[in-house]
Amino acid sequence: MDGGLVRLREILGDITPSEKKIAKYILQHPEQTVQMSVALLAEASGGSPAAIIRLCKSMSVTGFQELKLKVAGDLQGNKAFNYKEIQPDDSIENIINSVSSNNIQSIKDTVKILDVSMISKAVDALQNANRIFFYGIGASNLIAMDAQYKFLRISRMSFSFADPHLQIGSSTSLQENDVAVGISYSGETAQVISCLNYARECNATTISITKWGTNTLSSYADIPLMITSTENEIRSGATSSRITQLNVIDILYLGVASRSYDQSVTHLEKSRKAIREFG
Repeated sequence: MDGGLVRLREILGDITPSEKKIAKYILQHPEQTVQMSVALLAEASGGSPAAIIRLCKSMSVTGFQELKLKVAGDLQGNKAFNYKEIQPDDSIENIINSVSSNNIQSIKDTVKILDVSMISKAVDALQNANRIFFYGIGASNLIAMDAQYKFLRISRMSFSFADPHLQIGSSTSLQENDVAVGISYSGETAQVISCLNYARECNATTISITKWGTNTLSSYADIPLMITSTENEIRSGATSSRITQLNVIDILYLGVASRSYDQSVTHLEKSRKAIREFG
């Protein structure tokens, strides 16, 4: 049981000032926090017991005890990692190390907060879908295209569209046995939200892939999947969020492939052969 510090970091921009005061104290003093009662934490952070309870609710934990257990789980792992942003005139060596470390840590942090039951539901839905539509704008559209490619290779009828009008148009014609996957790290991309909303009106199953916490896109999803990454003031081209999104797509793809292993292997070998013959 871990992921407490990751959740706190992700929701800092979305919680009330009184909750934020407590969250910042926990992030700065995790070792002390796990030894405290609600009253002691309220006193040390300058907050209140009521704000601590609200913070637990914002973190989607059952109470302060679970919060402490998740923080304690983080402390049992490796030493706390600080994400590194690009700096003026950075050396190539530093860029190699920073980018690689950020991507690795983003995947590790995402594993801490992924809901296994939601992943299982998503795999079930994708496995049983007549058609799968992947929606994303900008960098997230690259994830949608990669997802389409992977699922097509195991003979799953899949679609992604770069044209925003095609995305909207297709989402209005989905059917009950189709699945729509909306991809947006912020969870606030208007185009993708509209696609998932129309898909839901068509009674298709909806899946979202967003950052952890409260956001609009996940509220339109039957199956919300949440990730984390470094998305600071300088976004560095959404590098880490793209890596974690790709990782989740790979998990879903291999989850479906493993449930129909023989069939998937046959289709993969067939597509490899065709590609080799094509040159």
